[in-house]
Amino acid sequence: MQLDKKLIHRIFLCLTGLLFLVWLLTDTQRVQAVWSTVSALVSPFVAGAAVAFVFNVPMRGVEKQLSDLRKPGLRRGLALVLTIGLIILVLAGVVGLLIPQIEKTVDTLSTRIPPFIKRARESMLLFLDKHPELRTWVEENPELSNVDWNSVIQRTFSFLGDSAGTIVDSAFSAIGSVTGAIVNVFISLFFAIYCLTRKEILARQGRRILYAFLPERASDEIIRILRLTNATFSKFISGQCLEACILGCLFAVAMMIFGMPYVPLVSVIIAVTALVPVVGAFVGCVVGAFFILVDSPIQAVTFVAMFLVIQQLENNLIYPRVVGTSIGLPGMWVLVAVTVGGGLMGVGGMLVMIPLVSVLYTLLGEYTAARVADRHIPAEKLMDQPPDLQTAYQKRRERIRLEKMRLRFQKKKDKQSDKEQNKE
Repeated sequence: MQLDKKLIHRIFLCLTGLLFLVWLLTDTQRVQAVWSTVSALVSPFVAGAAVAFVFNVPMRGVEKQLSDLRKPGLRRGLALVLTIGLIILVLAGVVGLLIPQIEKTVDTLSTRIPPFIKRARESMLLFLDKHPELRTWVEENPELSNVDWNSVIQRTFSFLGDSAGTIVDSAFSAIGSVTGAIVNVFISLFFAIYCLTRKEILARQGRRILYAFLPERASDEIIRILRLTNATFSKFISGQCLEACILGCLFAVAMMIFGMPYVPLVSVIIAVTALVPVVGAFVGCVVGAFFILVDSPIQAVTFVAMFLVIQQLENNLIYPRVVGTSIGLPGMWVLVAVTVGGGLMGVGGMLVMIPLVSVLYTLLGEYTAARVADRHIPAEKLMDQPPDLQTAYQKRRERIRLEKMRLRFQKKKDKQSDKEQNKE
């Protein structure tokens, strides 16, 4: 057998890949060190690409509004500046709204938590007075009767306060870490601006590389999948932001109607946490209910009931129309994507996994439809209620039964013909 250049090249690539796999499995410490170094070098550019992708969603809309400008460079630069300015204004508005509300909430909670503890203790004692059998049971258990419930409640809230302080300290520590990595932030920002200003050129260069090193058919399919992924992620980002704004406005209106406190703070928290699909709004509900609980337990219960009603409205009417239809993914698979993404990569995984699963869902649907068409599967077998399908044994029994019936019919027919011949 003669070895041509293509075969030698393939053998070389296979051996190289095998050696690389062996190295990955054996020298794990060095692999981790190399991976840490490479990720540290590449992470600013990956972050910049992600920022450019997110910024590109509103930038396309701004650029369409500036279509009257004939100079492409001026239109692109002005659209980029307006997009960055708009995002900065939104973030500044949210932060400016939250900080005074947080300060006011902390001051209010610090003054209302002690009376709340006192009221809770009095309510517990009153409850025991109304239920003497429970008081008797408590007295019969010395380990319960000796418990200082006021101390327990105070320790609980003290623990919550210490936890809040720990969270604040961690937040400031994270801010310090971000400040220490300011160089990476600037690299990411400038790389994002470069990607946004030269996105057509980068896309054209990527297509040239694909067609230069891969077969034309494979390159066409890769480009089609990338365009589908871009459209799906863009629709998901815009739809999720719109859905979060709608949900925050609904909660603000409903809380004002019921006269609840902390309307701006709770509505903004729910809108921000709602950016995380499915589970984010529930986190906002827990935080909002805790704030309202200190002020009025009855209103906290009302808030939870209101949240459940609005959540049903949002899940059945708003989310399917705003986000679900835009990415073409059924609600069942959205829940699966959120669970798997959160388990693998946390909050970021929840955000990335839904459009990714939507792309895979679309590609699998296309592939399945093509395979069914190629195999000429009858249409009635693909209906919602297909006919009863027989096994090979049942089909064989049916053929034997039909053959016996045919033979009996043929015998009767032969007998009748014989009788007619005898009469003649």
